[in-house]
Amino acid sequence: MTWPAKRQQAASADWSSREERSNITLLRIMSWLSLRLGRPFGRAALRLITAYFVLFSPIARHASRAYLDRVLGRYAGWSDGFKHVFTFAATIHDRIYLLNERFDLFDIRVHGGELVDAAMARGGGAFLLGAHMGSFEVIRAVGRLRPNLRVAITMYEENAHKLNDVLEAINPALRQDLIALGRIDAMLKVREYLERGFMIGMLADRTLSQRATDPVQQCDFLGAPAGFPTGPLRMAAMLRRPVIFMTGLYRGGNRYDIHFETLADFSHVARGQREHEVQAALARYVGMLERHCHDAPYNWFNFYDFWQSGPPLSSAPPPGNEP
Repeated sequence: MTWPAKRQQAASADWSSREERSNITLLRIMSWLSLRLGRPFGRAALRLITAYFVLFSPIARHASRAYLDRVLGRYAGWSDGFKHVFTFAATIHDRIYLLNERFDLFDIRVHGGELVDAAMARGGGAFLLGAHMGSFEVIRAVGRLRPNLRVAITMYEENAHKLNDVLEAINPALRQDLIALGRIDAMLKVREYLERGFMIGMLADRTLSQRATDPVQQCDFLGAPAGFPTGPLRMAAMLRRPVIFMTGLYRGGNRYDIHFETLADFSHVARGQREHEVQAALARYVGMLERHCHDAPYNWFNFYDFWQSGPPLSSAPPPGNEP
């Protein structure tokens, strides 16, 4: 078995069947210490936390490096895996400050913000379609700096409960607009928020394999077929709303680059053309995601076999570097 195949086999456990490694009590302690002792203290502790997970989370480690092999176009070593996990930990840690409105700590640069302004000016809301990439919290921080920009997040009900627990641990006074998917009234709630002028934030790079009803389309992503959900785009098409691609890339230190890009506009698409337009929009979404992965490779945070043991890369690692 080749080294990429070994990595993909080791990472092949379904993400939806694995328990998240989180501890609310530990998060409360970390939040308290970080807010009182400052960001440099918290970032120093992150290196120890990152080392622990790199050493003792083999499934996530192999998945991380299998992805990095593809996006970097070379064998990803231990240092690459550490940087990948540390980047993820850094964005999670920065949520403590962003959720407590410590925006002064960050250098946040917005690209394409005029697209959001134009959508707000038209009224009727829009969809913000992102991925498990960079920081979604830094994007919503921009919303809090713009009083007229309101964002509601959609996620499956169990994840919504988990997020509420995490947010309460970080800032008990914080209130979030969350829409639980998988419920019969989810579409009605999304429509209601849109009509109130909200942006609907959705992440569209992860499927729930245990949900047989989730529509999935195979797309070429980083050199191999991978399944992407079409549900978010179908919802935007049914509700006849524009869709903006979003990502908040962590650039190291205290800098974030937020990108907004036009993805689709279903406002005037005829019913008979919806399927074609959804497929075209999905292809654009995957292309945008791939481009940003190449631009900021350590910012994509799907720590499981995203390709479901699809075709591995063909090159071999340098001698002695196989973990």
